[in-house]
Amino acid sequence: MQNQPLTPPRRTFFIDVADAAIRAGRKVGLVDPARLEADFLIEQVSDAYGSDDFGDRWFEGALEVLLDSTKAEARLNAAGDFSAMKTIHHLLRDRLYAQQWFDRHPEILARPIRNPVVIVGPMRSGTTRMHRLLASDQRFAHLRSFETISPVPRPGFGEVMAGNAEDFRPKLAARIMKVARLANPRTLSIHPTGPFEPEEELGLIAASMYGMKFEAQWRIPTFAKWSEAESAVPAYRHMANLLRLIGWSQQESSLRPWILKTPQHMLDLPALLEVFPDARLIFTHRDPQSIVGSAASLAWNQTIIYSGDVSANEIGREWLRKTELMISRMRDARDSIPRERMIDVQFDAMDRDWRGTMERVYDFLDLDMTPAVPGMEAFLARSAAQKKTPHQYSLAEFGLEPGEVYERLGDYVRTYGIAVDNPRATTGSAIAAG
Repeated sequence: MQNQPLTPPRRTFFIDVADAAIRAGRKVGLVDPARLEADFLIEQVSDAYGSDDFGDRWFEGALEVLLDSTKAEARLNAAGDFSAMKTIHHLLRDRLYAQQWFDRHPEILARPIRNPVVIVGPMRSGTTRMHRLLASDQRFAHLRSFETISPVPRPGFGEVMAGNAEDFRPKLAARIMKVARLANPRTLSIHPTGPFEPEEELGLIAASMYGMKFEAQWRIPTFAKWSEAESAVPAYRHMANLLRLIGWSQQESSLRPWILKTPQHMLDLPALLEVFPDARLIFTHRDPQSIVGSAASLAWNQTIIYSGDVSANEIGREWLRKTELMISRMRDARDSIPRERMIDVQFDAMDRDWRGTMERVYDFLDLDMTPAVPGMEAFLARSAAQKKTPHQYSLAEFGLEPGEVYERLGDYVRTYGIAVDNPRATTGSAIAAG
C-alpha cells in the first residue's frame, strides 16, 4: 500500500497535439468531419469493399445504440470521434472479410470447439496472469494480441498460408500499440502486451458492436444499460465463428482446447454456456477494493484519451456499479453449473504460491502440469521484466471509500473467502498482471 494523490493523472501532451491537428485539418477540409451514424458507416464500408454481407444483422441494433449513446453522452474530443469512426470502420470491414472466408471455405464453420477452458473473473482479478500461464502450455490453443485486434485475415491470406507472403496484422498491431503508448504510456503498467502475447477475446465480442470494450474507453451509460438487458447469444455465436476462423488461419489442431478469458463473461455466462456447453470454468477472485480501484483506473486512463470532459467520480461510481452487477450475475449463473465443471482461484493465493495454485488448476483439468512448468516460469520471468513500474491507483482518486465498497460487496468476500486489506485503507498497488 502506498499513499497516492487524490487527483487522477491527466492525458498526455501527444493527445492534445493530435486533437488540435484533427480540428485544424477539419477546418481546412483535409480531414473528414465525424459522422457517427450507423447507416452512413455501413453504406460507406459496403461501397468501399463491394459487399453488403455482414453476416448476422443483429449487430445493427447494437451499433445504433452504441453510436447514439456516443454522440449524446461520450463528449468526445476530435481525436475521440476520429478514432471512433476508424474503430467502427475496422469492425465492419472485418465482418465483411469474415463472411467472405466463410463462403469460400465452409469447412471453417464446421471446426469443433471442444472443452474450452474459460477464465471468468472481474476486471483486474488476475485473469490475465492465469490466461498467460495456461497459454504457455502448448497443449492449449490461444489468441494472440494481433488476432484480437484484427481477428480476420485479409483476402490475400492464402499466400501467407502457403509461405509466399507475410501476414500484415502483427505489424498493424505493433503500430496501434505504439500509438496507444504515446497516447498514454501508463497502459504499459496496467496491461503489458505485444503483438504476439496471449490475449483475451474481448475484440471478438466487440465485432458484434457489443460489450465492455466500448464502455472502458467511452462514457456511454445508455449503451451500457442496453447491453446489460440484451441476450448476448448472437455476439457469442459470432465470437465462436471468429475463433474457428482464427484456428483455421493458425492451422491449429481442433483437438487442442482453447484458453479463453475476458471479464465480459461475468455478465454473460448463460450466453457463454449456450454457445460453449462443455466449457470448463476457472473463476478468479480478489479483494473488491483492488478490483474496483484498478478497474476505475483502467477506464479513466483510456477515457481521458478520447474526451476532455471526464469526471473521475463518475467513472468510480460506474465501475463500482458495474463490478457489483458482474459479481451478482456470475453468482446467479453459477447455481446452474455442475460443481465438477468449475474451480475457484484466489488472487492472493497465486501471489503466495503460484505453483501450488496451478497444480490445483491442473488437477481440475485432469492434466499433468510437469510439461507446462518451463513455459510458465519463462512467462513469469518475462512478466517481471516488463512490469518494472507497478500499476498504482487509489479509490479516493475516484471519489470512493473502502467502507462503501465492502458494504456493497461484502457478501461476495465472505462467500468466497477472499482475503481483504484494511477497509480503512484508501490506496492500492496492483503489481501482478490482472
